[in-house]
Amino acid sequence: MIRRLSVFLIFVFTSFSAAAQQSSWVQLEAHPTLTAAQDAARKYAAELDNVNGFYLGSDWYGVALGPYTRPDADALRRQLRSSGQIPRDAFVSDGERFGQQFWPIGVGAPIKPQPLPTETADLPVVTIIPDEAPLEPAVVDETLAEARASEAALDRGEREMLQIALKWAGFYNSSIDGAFGRGTRASMSAWQDANGYTNTGVLTTLQRADLLAQYNAVLEGLDMELIRDEATGIAIEIPTGAVEFKAYDSPFARFEEKDGSGVTVLLISQPGDRTRFFGLYEILQTLEIVPTTGDRNRRDSSFEIEGVNDSIHTYVTASLSGGQIKGFALVWPAGDDERRTRVTEIMKASFETLDGVLNPAQAADEQSIDLVSGLAIRKPQLARSGFYVDGSGTVVTAATTVANCERVTLDDSFDADVVFNDGSVAVLRPQSRLAPMGSADIQTALPRIQSQITVGGYPYGGALTLPTLTFGTLADVRGLDGSDSTLRLNMQTEDGDIGGPVFDNGGAVIGMLLPHPATGNQVLPEEVSFAYSAQGILNALSSAGVAAKTTDSMAYMPPETLTSMASDMTVLVSCW
Repeated sequence: MIRRLSVFLIFVFTSFSAAAQQSSWVQLEAHPTLTAAQDAARKYAAELDNVNGFYLGSDWYGVALGPYTRPDADALRRQLRSSGQIPRDAFVSDGERFGQQFWPIGVGAPIKPQPLPTETADLPVVTIIPDEAPLEPAVVDETLAEARASEAALDRGEREMLQIALKWAGFYNSSIDGAFGRGTRASMSAWQDANGYTNTGVLTTLQRADLLAQYNAVLEGLDMELIRDEATGIAIEIPTGAVEFKAYDSPFARFEEKDGSGVTVLLISQPGDRTRFFGLYEILQTLEIVPTTGDRNRRDSSFEIEGVNDSIHTYVTASLSGGQIKGFALVWPAGDDERRTRVTEIMKASFETLDGVLNPAQAADEQSIDLVSGLAIRKPQLARSGFYVDGSGTVVTAATTVANCERVTLDDSFDADVVFNDGSVAVLRPQSRLAPMGSADIQTALPRIQSQITVGGYPYGGALTLPTLTFGTLADVRGLDGSDSTLRLNMQTEDGDIGGPVFDNGGAVIGMLLPHPATGNQVLPEEVSFAYSAQGILNALSSAGVAAKTTDSMAYMPPETLTSMASDMTVLVSCW
């Protein structure tokens, strides 16, 4: 039995040696220790066939698939790279440098002083290096001629990848074209010098692996993996170490954060035409995960959105083709720009459309008026009321409504600028000219105490699409402190009503509802409210250069007419 085993081992070594000389291999990885190479081979052998390990010389050990014919090896490398099963820098080798075989276990004999696996092979191998012992630079694994030969086998994408990595490392500043000219050679030489390698201007196989490992180190733990989602008809590499699938909720497949990563990935997939495509572009920008600050670029059949704030940085892209809208969104924690940029580039480069589109009827169970397809709508920090005072859309509201706002909107749709603020009343001008259905007539006559009054406003913020009227009486034409710039009202109001118009019986505006005053330890009755006087509003409009309409008529208006008029001029003012 022993003799037969010996003959068998000689046969195996001879066969593999001959195959290495005559066939091609897909070389996956190389490691400076036998233990590390065995671990890598074991990992690949769990998923792939024909996994082999060889000693490469100069204290390096390689893991390869084969042997195959050269066409088969090329085809297999492309297939496995596209599926994400092997490294992107895997290459086809003729196996000339393959020495003794260490994998599969039992085929070869010990190659270097490290032992072959035994019962204790799974125990970690620890090498203690004294503090005074200098670390030796990695040994070049190929001669210059061999490095040139292995480099010649690289395809254009692999050559461009090396230029990208050199540029990232700060050694290359020219175009990414896959052409290794004088500039690329100089950058390779500089990188070799900086990393302790012999300066040749041609990177060896292991040096290329080292450079790409440096470039990809930032992705450690993100587990970039190519997924093929048949439901959405999308194939793409995503950071599976940071996100996990949550739900299909048309038009999104949602991958939400894993282990508190703060990362979200959306796959966008829906049937549609240009109208629906443009609608998607607008809807996306109402989501909480798409901040308002950042570049927007929309074309006829594609768009890109960048959204940035202090918490997150979001990138969204989608395109329309053949009646299908497909794209993706990546939400990343702010301040982690290098990893975010790299992941975004990988996702864009790997994005591929497949047959099929997400069923528009596909929806998660969770429903809310604050959600769009399971995603929270961006809500303002404050939503109050205001009213139009002229035909171009100028608005009056309470000064507190627009304090500390990055953005102010009217009816959640139109951006506005604050053109005047005296601490009590603010005047807003829409950035695009509006044509409101109605505007206020400011009452110049002194209103009668105990007369009926009405406040128009949005007591529940934007929860209701139309303003609400609240009825009460005018308690006094002065405030509690005797100020004639304040009216005291006998009516119960909500915070959302603040800034809204106060009407008399004839529909003229006699004031603007103010916030409840701070009264220290005193608590006022709920039905006590206050309004800024009509004269104060006129003074503010004059300072802002706005010509207001006025009236001194004390006519009576039926409630239904007043309701219609108030709805036409009352506006929701939101602070973002």
